[in-house]
Amino acid sequence: MRDEALARLEALGFSPADAAVLADHFVDAEEHGRIGHGLVRIDFLARRPDLDPSARPLRVIAEPGYERWNGNGAVGYLVLNTIVEAQLADPPATARLIVAGHTFPTGVLGYWARKLADEGLVAAVTATSNRRLAHPDGGEKLAGTNPLAIAIPSSDGRPVVADVSMGNFTYGDVLAGRAEENDLAPFGGDQAHKAFALAVGLQLLVDALTPDDGFGAVLLVANPLADPVPAFRELAVGVRVPGDR
Repeated sequence: MRDEALARLEALGFSPADAAVLADHFVDAEEHGRIGHGLVRIDFLARRPDLDPSARPLRVIAEPGYERWNGNGAVGYLVLNTIVEAQLADPPATARLIVAGHTFPTGVLGYWARKLADEGLVAAVTATSNRRLAHPDGGEKLAGTNPLAIAIPSSDGRPVVADVSMGNFTYGDVLAGRAEENDLAPFGGDQAHKAFALAVGLQLLVDALTPDDGFGAVLLVANPLADPVPAFRELAVGVRVPGDR
């Protein structure tokens, strides 16, 4: 599977190193049942008229507690991978807010948050996409499905990773033939207004921090001051904890 993905990505013009980053993400999604974020995304990239496999993201501001990045035409997966690698190479002394404009598509946000948690960092990641969610009562589509991923490292080597889209399914499910786009709505049934509120809040948070930059992503990365996961796992014996594989 990975070799096929590498060949297809390199045929699109991606370097072997970038193709490997993308293939790893897509194969991981396939292996964990998220086929809408798996190999189907290669065809999604191939259809993008603005695809520039040689583009590289730029870090335009670097301060101790804040960074601003511009995707600069690079696909969002590679933007987030570059940002994650930069944080691991130079972790924050306490915490750091990272905002990234022109960053799309971003894939499974829990994948990127887990990479940070695997190296001992607390991470929260959100990102915007096309506006596909309307108010539960109907009307214009006002927000993207705007997932939120939170990853907490653990001394037992098993981070907790919560990754939730605000839609009843994702656009990836549409690409994979699992759903129709017209059926996409905030999750929650008669409580869908709660998911809608979160989607709007995340939409405006990212838009406020990445003005005039189209789709974007926001990450919070911090050093933990405690190790709560092992004790939580003791409480949750017999229950699948978010992020378990």
